[in-house]
Amino acid sequence: MGAETTTAPTTEPGGPGAAPEGGADSSFWRATRLVAEREIRTFLRMKGFWVGLATLVIGLFAVAVVPSMLGDDGPDVAVVGSEQATALRATDANLVEVADRAAAERAVRGEEVDAAVVADTEGESATGVRVLALSEPPTEIVAALGSVPPVELLDAPEVSQGERMLVIMVFGVLYLVFGMGGMAIAQSTVTEKQTRVVEILVSTVPVRALLAGKIAGHALLTIAQVVLLAVAAPIALRLGGHAELLSVVAPALGWFAPFLCLGFVLLAALWAVAGAVVSRQEDLGSSMSLVMVFVMLPYFGTIFFADNATVLTVLSFVPFAAPVAMPVRLFSGDAQVWEAVTAFGLLACTVVAVVLLASRIYSGALLQTRGKVALSRAWARAD
Repeated sequence: MGAETTTAPTTEPGGPGAAPEGGADSSFWRATRLVAEREIRTFLRMKGFWVGLATLVIGLFAVAVVPSMLGDDGPDVAVVGSEQATALRATDANLVEVADRAAAERAVRGEEVDAAVVADTEGESATGVRVLALSEPPTEIVAALGSVPPVELLDAPEVSQGERMLVIMVFGVLYLVFGMGGMAIAQSTVTEKQTRVVEILVSTVPVRALLAGKIAGHALLTIAQVVLLAVAAPIALRLGGHAELLSVVAPALGWFAPFLCLGFVLLAALWAVAGAVVSRQEDLGSSMSLVMVFVMLPYFGTIFFADNATVLTVLSFVPFAAPVAMPVRLFSGDAQVWEAVTAFGLLACTVVAVVLLASRIYSGALLQTRGKVALSRAWARAD
């Protein structure tokens, strides 16, 4: 994002630079509100903000619509002999002939095929066949058999693997959007230091109110983007023929929302420090690398270890990963409510500790404009 001229709040009666009318707390919150409003106005005037938002919306529609336009390969189905295969030859299923039901079961359990069609030896099916699947009914295969045959799930979980991975992807992407949105705080801080506007700002606004206002302003901007995506998502899913997925994700959002809000505050404090310890945009990359790790960890950690219950359990109690990992475990039925409350409490305590530490480092480094500032030096020079 390019640098823009930033104006400092004026010292009007009742403003942050005026004598407090309702005490220090009242003055602090007034200053915080003014800084938040300034941040929102500044970024709404930036072309980069609108280009990024348009890219997110276009990407959402592309992910939902393009696969349905391109189509995909049909499912792999094991069949015992040619009799069971006759009804499936008109579909795009890839038929794999096996010797008997036992071989068909082994193929399904080993995930060599998506489903199997075997003879119904129990007399429950009007078509004389039975469908075997691992965790969820293969709707395309069932529909191709005409009269609905019995469907036997060999390993049926409370939530199917496809639904679970969908929730992980949705939560992970939303957390990435929120986390990367905090980068604007670092960029804004460096711009103010590089243009020396920060010296004017701190003469009228308490440094900690400046930090609080930046976090609040960018939190509102990011929430607005996510709300827009939430409105666009149903339209995109319907156009792509995936409207039923909305009912899958919706129940998990109740836990995800509060975890996400705390997670953003945690990352925003770190982004602010990353911007305060450097004085040029060119140096920002060196200070924000660690923050990028904390942003990426929840997304890639939950995807890579989605099938490892032990690792996912550990991640759900790690503050930086908990906003994604714990809601996913709750959705899958793998976590108890007390675990979620404990993880949320750990996250809240971590947020308080990190914000207090970040505010001290931020205030100690903000006015130092000669190169990169060591964290120890910023801590020592804080008021």
